[in-house]
Amino acid sequence: MRSLTLKLTLAFLLVALIGTILVAGFVGARIQAEFNRFVLNRFQADLIATLADTYERNGSWQNIAAMVAHNAQIRRRIPRGAAAPFLLTDARGEILIGNALHPVGDHLSARDRARAVPITVDGKTVGRVLFTDGAWMVRLPQSLELQFLKQVRRATVLAALGATLIAVMLGALLAYTITRPLRDLKTGTHMIAKGKLGYQVQVHTKDEIGDLANSFNRMSSELARASKMRRQMTADIAHDLRTPLSVILGYAEALNDGKLSGNAETYSILHSEALHLQHLIEDLRTLSLADAGELSLDMQPTDIQALLQRIAAAYQAAASEHGIALQVDASSSLPAVRMDPERMMQVLGNLVSNALRYTPAGGVIRLTAESDANSLILRLQDTGAGIPPESLPYVFERFYRADPSRHIGEGESGLGLAIAKSLVELQGGSISVRSQLGQGTIFEIRFPYSKSANGV
Repeated sequence: MRSLTLKLTLAFLLVALIGTILVAGFVGARIQAEFNRFVLNRFQADLIATLADTYERNGSWQNIAAMVAHNAQIRRRIPRGAAAPFLLTDARGEILIGNALHPVGDHLSARDRARAVPITVDGKTVGRVLFTDGAWMVRLPQSLELQFLKQVRRATVLAALGATLIAVMLGALLAYTITRPLRDLKTGTHMIAKGKLGYQVQVHTKDEIGDLANSFNRMSSELARASKMRRQMTADIAHDLRTPLSVILGYAEALNDGKLSGNAETYSILHSEALHLQHLIEDLRTLSLADAGELSLDMQPTDIQALLQRIAAAYQAAASEHGIALQVDASSSLPAVRMDPERMMQVLGNLVSNALRYTPAGGVIRLTAESDANSLILRLQDTGAGIPPESLPYVFERFYRADPSRHIGEGESGLGLAIAKSLVELQGGSISVRSQLGQGTIFEIRFPYSKSANGV
C-alpha cells in the first residue's frame, strides 16, 4: 500500500466505523433501557388501576387469582405458563398471588412491604403490589413494543451506514486535498532532479503543508540563484585568470621570438601580472578552505586598538598617495576579544583597500571601535560614492560587481568582500553594510562578548 491517499481514506473509514459502532451501540442500549422502563412503568400503572377497579367492583379480593388469569390485558404481558411478574397482598400483607419463592398465604417481610406499591380504593389501602420482574415484557415475539424496537434498531443501523458512507466520502475528499500539495511537491522534486532549477509549486493552503510548499519554492529559487552564481563565478574566474595569463603569455612569446627586448618596464609588467594571478589564486584557495571548514585560525585575545592602528599604518602610504585621510578612533579600554589577528588584518585590509578605490581625493576613511552591552563593534566608514540600494544585498557575493561593465583593477580579485564575510563568520562574528549614494558606505563588524577573552 503505497498511496497516501488510500491510507488516509482507510484511516478515516476505520475511525468512522469505530465511532459509528460505538455511538450506535450506546444509543441502542439507552433506547432499550429507557423503553423497557417505559413499558414496565406503563404495565405497572395499568395493573394497579385494573386491580383497584376489580376490588372496587367485587368489594374484596375473593377469586382475584382467577380474575387475573382471565384478564386479557394482563395476560398479554405474561408468557403462557409463566408466573406473574408481581406479588399481590391484601391490606395485612398476606400474599394472594405469589410465586415459587413467595407462595399464596405467606406474608411479605417488612422490607418487601416497604418496597411494594399500595392499592387504594376510596382513599383506603386495600392491598399492595410488589413487582418482581418485567424485563421480558418487551421481548415477547408478538409484542408491539418489540416491533417498535426492531424498527428503531433498523433506523439506527441505516443511520450508522449513512453516516459511515458520508464520513468515507468526506475522508476521501480530505485525503485528496491533503495529498494534492504533496503530489505537487513530488513533481517539483522530479523537475529539480531533471535540472529545472527554480521550479515553483502552487501553494494551496496556509497550514503546515502550505509552509512546506513555500519552503520548497524558496529552496528551488535559492538553488536556481546559486546555480546562476556558480556559472557566473566560473565565467568570472576564467576571465580573471585569462587576463593576466594572456598578458604574461603575450610578453613571453614576444621575448622568445626576439620581437621585444627585455627591459625593466617589461619585467615589471610581467611581475605585476604574476602577482595579480597569485593574489587571485590565493583568494580562491582561502574561500575554498573556508567553505570546507578547513581554514586554520589562531584564536587569541586581541588588543582592538592596536589592531586598528596596525591596519592604518599598513595603508597610510596608499591613502596619502590618493589624498585620502585615514583615521582611527578606538579606546584603549576596550575589552580584548578572542579572534585571529592575522585573519582580521586580512579582513580589514580588504575593506580598507576597497574603500580606497571608491573614495575620491579629499575624502576620509575612518576606522572606529566601540562596545555595547552585548558585543564589540568595529566600523569602517568612508566618504565615497556609495553603493546603489539594489546592489547592497549582493555585495558579499563572489565576483559581484555593482557595475558589470567595470573590470577588476590591478591587485583586485573581486573576492575581497566575500573573503571578509567568511573570515568574520568563522571567528563567530557578523558583518553588515549600509550605504547611501553620494554620502559613503559603512561596514560594521560585530563580535559577541560570549566569544571574548574575558568571558563577559
